[in-house]
Amino acid sequence: MKVVLQNVTKKFPSRSKKAPEDVIAVNDFTFEIPDGKLIGLLGPSGCGKSTTLNLISGLQKPTGGRIFFGEDDVTDLPPENRGVGLVFQNYALYPHLTVRKNIMFPLQNFKGEAKLTREVMEEKVLEAARLVQIDGLLERKPSELSGGQQQRVAIARALVKMPSVLLLDEPLSNLDARLRLQTREELRRIQQETKITTIFVTHDQEEAMSISDMIIVMSAGVVQQIGPPQQVYDDPVNLFVAKFLGTPPINVFEGEVREGILYIGQEAVLQVTGAADQPVTVGVRPEGFVLQEDGPLSCNLSRVEVMGRDISVVSTHPLCQNTAIRSIISAENQHSVGGQTVRFALKPAKVFLFRKDTGERIRFEVD
Repeated sequence: MKVVLQNVTKKFPSRSKKAPEDVIAVNDFTFEIPDGKLIGLLGPSGCGKSTTLNLISGLQKPTGGRIFFGEDDVTDLPPENRGVGLVFQNYALYPHLTVRKNIMFPLQNFKGEAKLTREVMEEKVLEAARLVQIDGLLERKPSELSGGQQQRVAIARALVKMPSVLLLDEPLSNLDARLRLQTREELRRIQQETKITTIFVTHDQEEAMSISDMIIVMSAGVVQQIGPPQQVYDDPVNLFVAKFLGTPPINVFEGEVREGILYIGQEAVLQVTGAADQPVTVGVRPEGFVLQEDGPLSCNLSRVEVMGRDISVVSTHPLCQNTAIRSIISAENQHSVGGQTVRFALKPAKVFLFRKDTGERIRFEVD
């Protein structure tokens, strides 16, 4: 089931006397979510991603715009008639019911011609439990399960009625790091098996990039960029997207373009043919540094952190906005790091220029 949002806007009335104007949580959101894909809605807290999910589910009504499931306009349709499955950050399981009965609960609400027999409900419950690999836990109560198992029950309950659209609102936030990794891989497997159109809300960019077919990066209610995860990482449209994606984060410098050359301070660090002369903000991905004895960019060496096959060279520079510059290089080059100063050449494809006033991307030719 494809999901289409046309100029969707959501405003909330202000509760502040000093700022009486409405608060815009989602601003003119237009996008078509393809059938059977997993889309990551990504952004910092308060960016409007959960509100967008609530609008799609029907829990909130848009102030403006329309929402379509396939060719059907569902903007005014109540949540129970939209055929959506919802999984929230808190598992919201019924503590007095077994896993079996928790998963079965949505099926018991079917009325009229849609009403199911007990045998059919049992079959669907077992199928959903097997899908999330908890079929051996059906007689337990939620209090007898780990956090990860409880989350699987919540996912099974959302899947048991085979919704047209599955909506996940930060479903892994309550899990520890290792369990989050395991569960997100399970989510991807389940989505690929069921082919259900899935929208996954998270503030964790690594989480979104690892399992999504496409990501939507939001800030202050406005969509910043939409695309496949790697494409958005490699080709950010503005400084916000560049800074939000990436671990370790992008290194940001103050720079200037003069006659097709990028300067950081007095050092000419890169040829940027096609970029107009102007002060710029420079972003360099951690993997964009090359250790070089006569490299054009000099930094003050702080320390070297060994990370197995790679090492992280931690340094500082007076024109870098980051507290520390992190440069990821191969561990084979560790012997080249020494002294108080470290010098780098820069990989052009990993260097981005942005306007100082708006943060918009400035393009230049990459050989």
